[in-house]
Amino acid sequence: MDKTREVIKGLGFPATDCNDLPTSTKTFPDGAQYRVEIPSVEGPASFEAVIEACEQYQVNIHRVSQGSGIMLLTDEELDEMVSIGERENLEVSLFVGPRGTWDVTAMPWASAGKIAGLRVQGMDQLVYSIEDIKRACNRGIRSILVADEGLLWLVNEFKKQGELPHDLVVKISVQMAQSNPVSIKIVEQMGAGTYNVPTDLTLARLAAIRQAVDIPIDIYVEVPDDVGGFIRHYEIPEIIRVAAPVYIKFGLRNAPNIYPSGTHLEPTSIALSRERVRRAKLGLDMIKRYAPHLKTSEKGAEGLAVPVKGAEVWT
Repeated sequence: MDKTREVIKGLGFPATDCNDLPTSTKTFPDGAQYRVEIPSVEGPASFEAVIEACEQYQVNIHRVSQGSGIMLLTDEELDEMVSIGERENLEVSLFVGPRGTWDVTAMPWASAGKIAGLRVQGMDQLVYSIEDIKRACNRGIRSILVADEGLLWLVNEFKKQGELPHDLVVKISVQMAQSNPVSIKIVEQMGAGTYNVPTDLTLARLAAIRQAVDIPIDIYVEVPDDVGGFIRHYEIPEIIRVAAPVYIKFGLRNAPNIYPSGTHLEPTSIALSRERVRRAKLGLDMIKRYAPHLKTSEKGAEGLAVPVKGAEVWT
């Protein structure tokens, strides 16, 4: 085993999980160690509810993300998401569709097939996905969520050829599920801008990933029930210390999965969005209480993919 560990170390990776929990020396471009993300913001009404709740609870956030997909937002709704994001100087990250669970295949609904749920199935779906991204970018979105390695690679190639904006940030979904430094390093090399790690990784495993990977790590510190259901608020300061730069994400326990969302679920989506901000207040108070020296970013800081109204059209 020692020889194996020696070879792995020679390749630039930690030889073990980092049980000594070394402090990360890496930061965002502005020197910050952490930023805050509110996920599952499913449309303009929910986005405005997040902004109102941030004012109510005095919570500073940096990014919102959405899971139902670009394809399920109208042009007018996309424009509203862009306008709110630009007005508030926040990154807006939208999921790319379609994917397995939106398709006619049965495997993602089978007990052993759930891992296929968010994969892009077939070449036609890859084309549809690129068209989905182009549409969002044409409206001004500059951050997308993907859960398929092939789509990630293809997006990176389209960026190189000028077919997609060079400043487009590709955020990797928790559903891609790579769990070790080598796998995540490969995803980074393929063009990932930030990586949402699985929800159940220990501090030692997060620290090992940080030793090998430079891109920001996104981590749920409150986890939706269908991906684990943990509440890790007391761990937030240590997560930031060992894994910086990180986006700390506030999902919600004991809440329904409303994907794909729409106007029929809007009151529920708004209520969930407001509560996620209240949960963020609880988590950020942990930082103030136990680690006030940790540094966060201002709104609109370097590296945030804030939407751009009147963006150049990419065809």
